[in-house]
Amino acid sequence: RVRCAIQNAGLDFPSNKRITVNLAPADLPKDSGRFDLPMALGILAANGQLDEEALALHEFAGELSLSGELRPVRGALAMGLALHSAGVRTRLVLPPVSAEEAALVPTAEVYRAQHLSDVVARFAKPGLAPNMPPAADAQGWVRVVPPPHAVSAHHGPDLAEVKGQAAPRRALEIAAAGGHSLLLVGPPGTGKSMLAQRFAALLPDMTLDEALESAAIASVAGRFELPQWRQRPTRSPHHTATSVALVGGGTPPRPGEISLAHHGVLFLDELPEFPRAALEALREPLETGHITISRAARQAEFPAQFQLIAAMNPCPCGYLGATRPVCRCTPDQVARYQGRLSGPLLDRIDLHVTVPLLPSEVLMNSPAGDSTATVQRRCTLARDRALQRQGKPNRALVGRELDDLQLSPEASQGLHQAATRWAWSSRSTHRTLKVARTIADLAHSDVITWTHLAEALQYRPISTPAA
Repeated sequence: RVRCAIQNAGLDFPSNKRITVNLAPADLPKDSGRFDLPMALGILAANGQLDEEALALHEFAGELSLSGELRPVRGALAMGLALHSAGVRTRLVLPPVSAEEAALVPTAEVYRAQHLSDVVARFAKPGLAPNMPPAADAQGWVRVVPPPHAVSAHHGPDLAEVKGQAAPRRALEIAAAGGHSLLLVGPPGTGKSMLAQRFAALLPDMTLDEALESAAIASVAGRFELPQWRQRPTRSPHHTATSVALVGGGTPPRPGEISLAHHGVLFLDELPEFPRAALEALREPLETGHITISRAARQAEFPAQFQLIAAMNPCPCGYLGATRPVCRCTPDQVARYQGRLSGPLLDRIDLHVTVPLLPSEVLMNSPAGDSTATVQRRCTLARDRALQRQGKPNRALVGRELDDLQLSPEASQGLHQAATRWAWSSRSTHRTLKVARTIADLAHSDVITWTHLAEALQYRPISTPAA
């Protein structure tokens, strides 16, 4: 491929010499065709046709076609972000599409080249490439201007389309304001999926750093598109997904669904139908916000700060607790179905909400609720209050940060009584306190009162009272 591209660009390929290309360090995997352009330029520079000093001030990546045309590569934005993070001031030369992607990094100096001849024309020594044809396009070598970093408008479904279901809508607002995970439980057709599909638009707008991190992961996976810029991702894998598909893996390790949902939403529908190993693999990233994948040859760490939105039926037939249709499952079947979810996993989900089956007259006569834009403004204000107070969302509070929260005497006593009566773990108690803090932020209150705590208590699963 490299040889044909060089020859079709009208350049001399040193076919009478032995060529060795050293891709160091040798222990790192080299996949994709992004090395084509650097190898071609290295061969031409070693043959004396290009200015090596000028090449040293640039970074190149691109796949070559047989005709010498440059094709897009995966991970262009990640390259620009890596240079930005390392504080390296260099120039990136990339193919079309990849160049526009890398230019999203604010400090990146990116040039777009459409053909190998466009690159060689910039770095060729005078008089050494007389047979090189002119560039096919006058815009073959262009510096890419970064686009404005404004947030794209949301064009998805609106929350106002979900009629009724006031309690689940309220839970969605709390989850969006505080960054909490949410489990929706209810019969089929009650709107669980509709609610989950509208959740990402309720979240506050992405910051530039969040957008760069999220887009870099999508770029490495080859799934980034410019219209998705600064849009929070929503990943909804099928329940047949394996643990490797969810958390990442392979050789070499690749990011999974939880990393592709970084700074976004991971929606798991039919939660008990997922393999047990896949669900248990979510426990660590739910707590830490990253996933470490260890293999014999190497270890990789991927970010995974996602919000989990899960949905499930209460039983195998789906109608446990409904008056019509009547549930036909035996108690053993219900216990086995609900037992597919382990206690430690359920304990890590902040909000547990029942989505009831509404009568048709209630559904048809219910007025439209607040729109997505209205709810998002409230969530953004509540999130801003948390960031100004503690520098992080409420779900990320740990240790002494929880001790510093202001509770009224009634709320403090009520939390203690609830934790004792229902034998809560420390994690359950802390998560209830975080949810109450978010409810107080939505109410513009500096102190967690009994009213805020009482609402937060409704979102925890109630087990058998302790003896």
